[in-house]
Amino acid sequence: MDKIYVVSEHAETYHQLIETAQLPDLAITSSAEEASIWLADPPLAAPLLPKAKALRWLQSTFAGTDALIKAPFRHYQLTNVRGIFGALMAEYVFGFVLNESRHIGQYAKQQAQCHWQPQPYQSLRGQTLAILGTGAIGQHIATVAHAFGMTVLGVNQDGRPVDSFDHTLTLPALQQRLGEVDVLVSTLPTTPATYQCLNAVFWQHGQHLLFINVGRGATVDELALLDALDNKKLRLAVLDVMQQEPLPKQHPFWTHPNVSVTPHIAAVSFPEQVFALFADNYRRWHAGQPLIHTVDFDKGY
Repeated sequence: MDKIYVVSEHAETYHQLIETAQLPDLAITSSAEEASIWLADPPLAAPLLPKAKALRWLQSTFAGTDALIKAPFRHYQLTNVRGIFGALMAEYVFGFVLNESRHIGQYAKQQAQCHWQPQPYQSLRGQTLAILGTGAIGQHIATVAHAFGMTVLGVNQDGRPVDSFDHTLTLPALQQRLGEVDVLVSTLPTTPATYQCLNAVFWQHGQHLLFINVGRGATVDELALLDALDNKKLRLAVLDVMQQEPLPKQHPFWTHPNVSVTPHIAAVSFPEQVFALFADNYRRWHAGQPLIHTVDFDKGY
């Protein structure tokens, strides 16, 4: 009999889902010490890991597991959530792309002033979108981009070809071609290799492009990003993730005219979707089969 401990802002919903599912040989416990399985929001779980004496498997309710990877405890298997965020991320990305390209915000201001003034615009067709990260989220965004007639570049560690992308290349190679890019989207996780990889050296080949970060804030050198904006190597930065969250009130991102900040909401974890993945993994666990969506503590993803 496995005992599961739930630590999440949606704990009540997860408890109901567990009870309804009636998974074999699984009982809910309120004791972190005696649970062999945790279903947990990483930021809430990390401080409790010293109590996890019996923990053998932790199913993260998030895609990102930075808080757990940074903690000095690795005596358990860690799995995360994958494959359910692509559509939500694409909605977020193209919400901002279309708002910018079709001047939707500008027309709202003009309406408030009763001012009739058409704004010139260009179609997305023929523009180039570069996506940092060619996993499931990047592939979904690429598919939507193709529907708009965009050319899509994908960036991964070795430039290996991936379906859904017209071309794939490494980050240094993209850096040399940044002047060809109209929209740059980062879905990168935080790893030793990606930490502040979007720095002053990267932006020196930039142009007046739109940058959207839905990956991790630690991949961006924030001072270098502000400098690139001020020197018109970027037209606009849309940031859903920051190095420090919540973003401090005194941070210049709040007031910069060419930065749009959202509070890490591009793709939230819906409990029902997360639980479906957990239930599938638990059945594998119960049958002695390998878990899916495992996280490598050393790689960070």
